[in-house]
Amino acid sequence: MASEYILEMNNITKEFPGVKALDDVNLKVKRGEIHALCGENGAGKSTLMNLLSGNYPFGSYSGDIIYKGELCKFHDIKAGEKKGIVIIHQELALSPYLSVAENIFMGNEQLTCRGVIDWDKTRVNAKKMLEKVGLGDENINVPVNTLGVGKQQLIEIAKALSKNVELLILDEPTASLNDEESAHLLDILRGLKEQGITSIMISHKLNEINAIADSITIIRDGKTIETLIKGQDDMSEDRIIKGMVGREMSNRYPPRENIKKGDVILEVKNWNVFHPEDENRQMIKNVNFNVHAGEVVGFAGLMGAGRTELAMSIFGKSYGQKISGEIYMHGKKVTINNVKDAVNAGIAYTSEDRKNYGLNLIADVKTNMTMAALRNYYARKGVVDSNKEILDSEDFRKKINVKTPSVNQVVGTLSGGNQQKVVLAKWMMTLPDVLILDEPTRGIDVGAKYEIYCVINELAKAGKAVIVISSEMPEVIGTCDRVYVISEGEIAGELQKDQLSQENIMKCIVSHNS
Repeated sequence: MASEYILEMNNITKEFPGVKALDDVNLKVKRGEIHALCGENGAGKSTLMNLLSGNYPFGSYSGDIIYKGELCKFHDIKAGEKKGIVIIHQELALSPYLSVAENIFMGNEQLTCRGVIDWDKTRVNAKKMLEKVGLGDENINVPVNTLGVGKQQLIEIAKALSKNVELLILDEPTASLNDEESAHLLDILRGLKEQGITSIMISHKLNEINAIADSITIIRDGKTIETLIKGQDDMSEDRIIKGMVGREMSNRYPPRENIKKGDVILEVKNWNVFHPEDENRQMIKNVNFNVHAGEVVGFAGLMGAGRTELAMSIFGKSYGQKISGEIYMHGKKVTINNVKDAVNAGIAYTSEDRKNYGLNLIADVKTNMTMAALRNYYARKGVVDSNKEILDSEDFRKKINVKTPSVNQVVGTLSGGNQQKVVLAKWMMTLPDVLILDEPTRGIDVGAKYEIYCVINELAKAGKAVIVISSEMPEVIGTCDRVYVISEGEIAGELQKDQLSQENIMKCIVSHNS
């Protein structure tokens, strides 16, 4: 008789130079269930799934993987896929300039008997796969980079289905999606469950895990802590957090105390921005706002409202064309035509996409931290003073608690939360007066979020003006003193601390749209 478990991972231990990533981990997944994997950044979740899918080959770890009753010894990812185990990584593995159909069968080409690609078969089967993920009306011939992230995520699932998947692993599938796209993706997973496909999902969005998971395994510091089962155990967000961080977290947002609101540092007047590729499409319309010293101001709004476009256009005209309006720093009008001007004026911006725009992933922590402030590290004749670089980056590493054995560690090997802290340090080292944080906690866990909120509080305490852009309304409400609601490129309303609620933010958006 077949076991009720499709997968058993027993006594898994995996070491990297100088660090034990997994320490005697055990995981059991039932056939046809949606099993969630939770834990802080760096807990070992992705390592465990990479090992299961064959990314880390047999022999590079100790312990047993038993899949469908067989002991597995995968030497590469292809071996795992042959058995029906497919992993979808957080960074999508699509080729941007190939068509949707070509991406679905990339590495799994539909061939004729002569070994040539059968394009008719490719298109017909691509359509079938897209129908399974609710994209039946999508044009299969367009380049995949012309579609939104939500659709690209579903194309990844269609690609997995084309490989006759039986066990689907999703690493942070909704991290870059808005609420509507996330809800659609979860519906697709429920549909796959009905077809008998088993899913393992890594996510930091605890409300989604709560809504979809049949069981949850919590990993902390490379060890399995417990497995919670729906209908038997308490699976509330507070209970999951306690397992992840090892303690109760009664307040997810640290209180900000004894902070004095100073004079206006940044003021933007009559700001207008047009789309970079369409000079007739206005993205930002006559926006006015200000931020005081010691104040944290939020930009709230739905995806596509124009928050990032506004921030990037202010930060050295990094976005858009035909930009008009005035920027004042400390009451004086400043001219900012490029990023260098913005940095010189005392403005810093951390991008929502840390991997593409925030970090050099193959460089070390020290180089990433000092990159934007390098002019402060020149010794004689333009040579970089590497000793000063090391001392200052080590100081910031301790100050904001970047978990890394050394500032010489390659930044791409760090967990998402620690990478985010390196991005913060990079801009803090330019000693800015205004810090614009775009989605500062995207894709990171509750514990790392709390530490970043503490950094935001420290910046405000030091008299900086901080702007927080976030798609998570509770985050905006929990961290900000005042919030501007942005809708369709315009300011739809301004809310003071005592007015902040999800209902009031949505009221501003709805009344503006109507």
